[in-house]
Amino acid sequence: MLTKADNELLVRIGPKTPMGELFRRFWTPVMLASELGGPDSAPVRVRILGEDLVAFRDSHGKLGLLDAYCPHRRANLFWGRNEQDGLRCVYHGWKFDVTGACTDLPNCPEGPTLKNKVKTTSYPAMERGGLIWAFMGPIDLMPEFPAIEAFAVPDDHRSITKMITVGNYAQLQEGDIDSSHVSFLHSRMDGKPIPGGRVDATVFADKQPRWFTAETDYGLMLSAQRNAGEDTFHWRVNQYLMPYAVLIAAPPGGPVLTQVRVPIDDDHSMHFRVWSNADHPLNAEELAVLNDGVTVPEVVPGTFSTKEEFENDYLIDRTDQATSSFTGIKSIVAQDLAVTQDQGGYGTIADRSREYLTSSDKAIIALRKRLLTSAKQLMQGHEPPEPRNPQAYSVRPGDFKLPRTTPVAEGAKDMLLATVR
Repeated sequence: MLTKADNELLVRIGPKTPMGELFRRFWTPVMLASELGGPDSAPVRVRILGEDLVAFRDSHGKLGLLDAYCPHRRANLFWGRNEQDGLRCVYHGWKFDVTGACTDLPNCPEGPTLKNKVKTTSYPAMERGGLIWAFMGPIDLMPEFPAIEAFAVPDDHRSITKMITVGNYAQLQEGDIDSSHVSFLHSRMDGKPIPGGRVDATVFADKQPRWFTAETDYGLMLSAQRNAGEDTFHWRVNQYLMPYAVLIAAPPGGPVLTQVRVPIDDDHSMHFRVWSNADHPLNAEELAVLNDGVTVPEVVPGTFSTKEEFENDYLIDRTDQATSSFTGIKSIVAQDLAVTQDQGGYGTIADRSREYLTSSDKAIIALRKRLLTSAKQLMQGHEPPEPRNPQAYSVRPGDFKLPRTTPVAEGAKDMLLATVR
């Protein structure tokens, strides 16, 4: 369990908070690239890390990410006119370019000279791998983009689903790294495999994994070992990439799932569920699995909200729960949401000082320790090293069997390293 003080440090991510400052040292995904139109198209609202922003493409297609509120009278720039290389506030006509510089201040005589003294908050932004990313930290510390394979492959090798969810990022992300829960939450009573055939039967036969956690240059390697015969172990290896992404264990030869969780604020999160192949486009069979409503949930048309939600009990089917599915909840994402969004009250932040942890929670403990240690070190003036080592992020998750005598890090080395160009 955590102390109440450490729990507060872990979950608070707004400006000037220790964890918020840590997250701002990394490139942060803020939206789908497809949400923005072409040059001079309408601006889009963005809320991320507790800040309200607007995103737009200027007349030359350059990305802008500005404070949502005009520095003049705090009108929302979402209503603004995107025209002639800038975003113009409709209240009094003040105009700002993608750097946040005021390029026109037309409503007073001193405007032509005063505009050079006016600037609004602006964050560098780039489009990469189907997402728009921002760097929200000190500009002199802006790093190279991390070599995460899912965002380096061609577009037709990748499928992204975006969801907006109620819940603190830490509660939701902790579920991503926990292979222990797969044996229960995602299992079936009727013995049928879960869709996609991507989870080995050993996971449901041996429900007591032994955890091996390792600190790495990019975050954590989290290995769950299960029995798979007298002389063999089955390994599921999740990779935690500081601070937003988890690569979910998967056998070679099919899409890899990259779970990206970004705090919108302390109580809401943005979830990008990214499926990607390194060496071939997603084929019809793979896309069919991603469109089955189980592997990827159905969303309410025109929104980023799942149809299965707390208010409708995630559409739980108690008959199905009794005979087929362990939970009676259709999609894997909703199964996760049901147990992470309500850990002591729906929409509230879990009180980790009341938990009773066991050896099955070693991955959770390792994740919390990594984040808390990094945030505390930053408070003492020590910058996180991960942003300075972008190539370290070129890794893969794993799902494989090895002789009991083989160390996982050596026996699966080729599977766990990616070549990202």
